[in-house]
Amino acid sequence: MPWKATNVSEQRFQFVLQASRRERTLIELCREFGISRQTGYLWWKRFQQDGLAGVQEHSRRPHHSPDRVAVEVVNAVVELRRRRPDWGAQKLHRLLRDQHADLPSISISTLHRILNREGLLEDGDRHRRALERFERSRPNELWQMDFKGPQGFNRGIGPLSILDDHSRYVVLLKQVGNTQLKAVRDAMQEAFTHAGLPETLLIDHGTPWWNGASSTGWTELTVWILRQGIRIAFSGFRHPQTQGKVERMHGVLQRASRKRQRNFEDQHWLDEFRHEYNHLRPHQALGMQTPASRWQPSARRFQPDPPDWNYTADIEPFRLSNQGQLRWAGQRWEISRALRHQLVGVQRVHNRVLVYFCNAVVRELDLSAGRSLPARLASTR
Repeated sequence: MPWKATNVSEQRFQFVLQASRRERTLIELCREFGISRQTGYLWWKRFQQDGLAGVQEHSRRPHHSPDRVAVEVVNAVVELRRRRPDWGAQKLHRLLRDQHADLPSISISTLHRILNREGLLEDGDRHRRALERFERSRPNELWQMDFKGPQGFNRGIGPLSILDDHSRYVVLLKQVGNTQLKAVRDAMQEAFTHAGLPETLLIDHGTPWWNGASSTGWTELTVWILRQGIRIAFSGFRHPQTQGKVERMHGVLQRASRKRQRNFEDQHWLDEFRHEYNHLRPHQALGMQTPASRWQPSARRFQPDPPDWNYTADIEPFRLSNQGQLRWAGQRWEISRALRHQLVGVQRVHNRVLVYFCNAVVRELDLSAGRSLPARLASTR
């Protein structure tokens, strides 16, 4: 499978999870994932030793910096920034090269780190710049979901939005009034009914789909989504740019609301805006096409009462207790209260056990240490 512009750790999770099933050799998997044999064997060795935590992406920062930037270069960068405080790293880099050709050359990213280390960056300068802009290759491969933030002090939450990553088509724009489970689930069910189901849903760490007090972060709504066979991807903490497309749509909505003197509580106007955004407004990132011209409903249909997940032959099913615990190998393991009475799958890999719920790994049991460890929402396929 080709590498996508996604989290590196997710790709490593996918590799070791597929390797653990032993349906293909490590050499075949390395070829499929586009990595060297050395890298593949290294990931597999780390997984055997440390479980899923071992294949997380580690910092590549060296313990020692023999090539640390010369003091003269740092001083020159600081002086240029103070003379032109509104210039960014790219412009300052060009100026440094033109005015200080006698100094050792540095990269733009190094110059940016100097500004950061010297306290010469404002909050607006610290946002990570995207290395590349990307979109999913087809409609309904990924939907982004978020609430429009409240406008002003003591104002209610804005509408709930769902947007298709490939086409920018706004699947849902609804003022639900609050972030409570029932209201959000009813709105999502409305979207799933008329538009079908996405393969993956990208959401942030917010209510009601995330519970910070839970060891897994899962909620009743998370479980409801997963039972439809939808993968869940959580954005980075305090990184709204991860959901950049829905955030940009919210910016357009905000400007339209202000200039047309309309408010987010008016569902009739929200419906008009959604129609205009999807069918009339040309989108620059789409080559001036409309989102509707690139979107179509998903063939995957919503099931009001989905059956239990059908796990593969190498994954043994178990029903959790009313406290979300698993009784296995003569021991009681804490899994997740959000999964009480749900059917999970257990797969043993050496001295570790992976616990699945539907197509996601929810816990990792370390048999040698007798510990139950949380695992990210890593899909099995």
